Amino acid sequence: MPLNIVLIEPEIPNNTGNIGRLSLASGSRLHLVKPFGFEISDKRLKRAGLDYWKHVDLDIYENIEEFFEKNKENQMAFLSSHGEKDYLQIPYQDDVFLVFGKESKGLPKSITENFKNQLYKIPIHSKSIRSLNLSNAVSIVVYEGLRRLGA
Repeated sequence: MPLNIVLIEPEIPNNTGNIGRLSLASGSRLHLVKPFGFEISDKRLKRAGLDYWKHVDLDIYENIEEFFEKNKENQMAFLSSHGEKDYLQIPYQDDVFLVFGKESKGLPKSITENFKNQLYKIPIHSKSIRSLNLSNAVSIVVYEGLRRLGA
């Protein structure tokens, strides 16, 4: 599996459904870290993922501590508007974990402070918006990774 998509405390079921669909289309594994802003059985989640949701390669974690404990040996890149490095600088490799925060607040401060050297951003060329839609941001980063890996 070339890439791992990680959503820390996702809030919007439609975004998570779209990202689930993207993970399947890109051959990536999806990791969801609780708490969620919805129930995993939410019909909006399934509608956004269509009938593909049952095929998504999915791991669910009870909290951020469990996620880090189980994946402490893996290479990670954290995406945040607070990053100083461009996402094009991510050292993509097979099985890299691409970590995204929740829609309303992004990644927790503990991550943005403790992983500054692994923090990347997608440039935004307008002062009128703060961030991109989560599912759009994931798409940009994942498909750049696939391009770089030759997938």
